[in-house]
Amino acid sequence: MADETIGIVGAGIVGLAIGREITRRRPGTRVVVLEKEPEVAQHQTGHNSGVVHAGIYYTPGSLKAELCTRGRLLLRDYCAEKKIAYDECGKLVVAVRSDELGRLDNLEKRALENGVPGLRRVDPAGIREIEPHAAGLAALHSPETAITDFPGVAGAFAEDIRTAGGEVRTNFPVARIDRSGAQIRVTATDGNRDVVVDQLIVCAGIHSDRVSGLAGDTAEPRIIPFRGEYMRVRPEKANLVRGMIYPVPDPRYPFLGVHFTRRVTGVVEVGPNAVLATAREGYRRTTVSVRDLLGIAAWPGTWQMARRHWRTGVKEVRGSLSKTRYMAEAMQYVPEIGAADVVRAGAGVRAQALDRDGALVDDFRIHRLGAITAVRNAPSPAATSSLAIAEHVVNEIFQQ
Repeated sequence: MADETIGIVGAGIVGLAIGREITRRRPGTRVVVLEKEPEVAQHQTGHNSGVVHAGIYYTPGSLKAELCTRGRLLLRDYCAEKKIAYDECGKLVVAVRSDELGRLDNLEKRALENGVPGLRRVDPAGIREIEPHAAGLAALHSPETAITDFPGVAGAFAEDIRTAGGEVRTNFPVARIDRSGAQIRVTATDGNRDVVVDQLIVCAGIHSDRVSGLAGDTAEPRIIPFRGEYMRVRPEKANLVRGMIYPVPDPRYPFLGVHFTRRVTGVVEVGPNAVLATAREGYRRTTVSVRDLLGIAAWPGTWQMARRHWRTGVKEVRGSLSKTRYMAEAMQYVPEIGAADVVRAGAGVRAQALDRDGALVDDFRIHRLGAITAVRNAPSPAATSSLAIAEHVVNEIFQQ
């Protein structure tokens, strides 16, 4: 209805995409986006690698596979419309050991089922033709995997919402969510500001489980933060990488492994790794939150995960502490770029959803509680898929 008010908690790229889709689908609906930071896109949206994924990795038939495929096309067209940088520089997924070739075969089958455009398998000569300084036994080439400016995209979504008459309220950290009849009251931490809405959508990223809990959704999964650290290739070696060079991922993990990525600025980065963070917003090793650590320790799934994967965890920590160890993995793919050729760059924090049994949740999870919708898990490729996620969520809301 035109006089309906819909609130959204979280001004990352997913929350803003949903707000924009509502204003497009139902002109006249009042949209209010609430964000605790002074600007939009300050967390996962603003700390990722800028990669627009083509759908290589995701289980056919999963929500990720479906929404990534559509989302990439929608995002490509949106960037063209808004004149936001979008470069289809392509990606190589490279096997460097013979024991990875079977996994590469499986990945190829999955990518073909997902309809990844232009996908082809190449031999060592084909690898060098695409990336002259890369090494490997075989690779999958995805020519339409792209890079873009996701904070710029999120900013454009916010402007679209405002232009349509909606609001994006920053500096509004949510402390309470109360239902009163058919209405929902969202109150800021200072207790002096609130917003009353008819429907509420929670897109709180790294805090999605906590904010969803305020709304009454206490179901799994729990969010466990993993810091992903990047190295930046020195300018004199940046020309050795034309696009993106990825390892064959370990199917046990939702992480894709340390890889080389060219950004739209021309900078080439290596990373990210995946180290258990000591705070939900722990972009630095020195950032520690006692509350967050207690929450991590209290969740049964944490200990189940640690028991299964502690060796990998130790390896990741060693790579985090030593630039030489970190680059030893990366040098398998581009041997000419070593520890002396990179400097430490920024870091992001991945909101990794973890079930009670220790399973690392891979697919998107979206819960409905009547007039409240909670986006409980939206990891990569959520930025790529943001416009398609918005369609999916808004379809469910309006169909109800």
